[in-house]
Amino acid sequence: MQNILFKFITVAFALSLAACGLLPEQKDETVGWSAGKLYSEAKDELNAGGYDKAIKYFEKLESRYPFGTYAQQAQMDVAYAYYRQNDQAQGLAAADRFIKLHPNHPNVDYMYYLRGLINFNDRTSIFDTFTDQDNTERDPKAMRDAFDSFKLLAERFPESKYTPDAIARMKYLVNAMSQYDVHVANYYFRRGAYVSAANRAQAAIKQYPDSPANEEALFILMRSYEALGQQQLRDDTERVIKATYPNSSWYTGGPKKKAGPWWKVW
Repeated sequence: MQNILFKFITVAFALSLAACGLLPEQKDETVGWSAGKLYSEAKDELNAGGYDKAIKYFEKLESRYPFGTYAQQAQMDVAYAYYRQNDQAQGLAAADRFIKLHPNHPNVDYMYYLRGLINFNDRTSIFDTFTDQDNTERDPKAMRDAFDSFKLLAERFPESKYTPDAIARMKYLVNAMSQYDVHVANYYFRRGAYVSAANRAQAAIKQYPDSPANEEALFILMRSYEALGQQQLRDDTERVIKATYPNSSWYTGGPKKKAGPWWKVW
């Protein structure tokens, strides 16, 4: 019985090997392509939205022709392809790698800008498209990373064509980060953690003095002092609200409902 079983296994193994040999080999269609041909095909795939294939071609180009302008351009384009593919980790890794390898490249400013865009767009998802969730309610890490990337671009390349847009996005991000702190302060207040609510509201006002969210932050601060029995601090905050926001909807009964979220600017 054991001999029969052994023979059966041997025959089955031999047939499996034979079957593998009958399968057609996957040929690499790019064999023999020049650097120019590889780059052209990769670019066509990228423009057509074929990001997987574009990435594969760009990586083959860099592997086969590691020196020269085509390889450097491929490194930039592969970062963009990952960005369009919504692969944040790979996109950031590719952008960081290019900046490290080519810190003096004439187009390195674009890579700083791309790093900012990758983090900036990380705050959204397909799910957000179908909801009215305010993106400022989410973890602000990506917002801070985006701000830092845009800030580096503005500081190192003030004349870059990407800098004006980066500065505009930085202003938006400051407001978004401020609004996030106000969300947290409001969360603490609604749960009766009045000291934490007051501290967080104060921090938002001090760190982002020109943010539109400060109106709500002051209102939370006033209410927190009131709940804590700090009448003098409560009255001082009320005076600031009346002086700074004389027509504050928060102070007179809560904000009016807007037609759409303030943060949807892109």
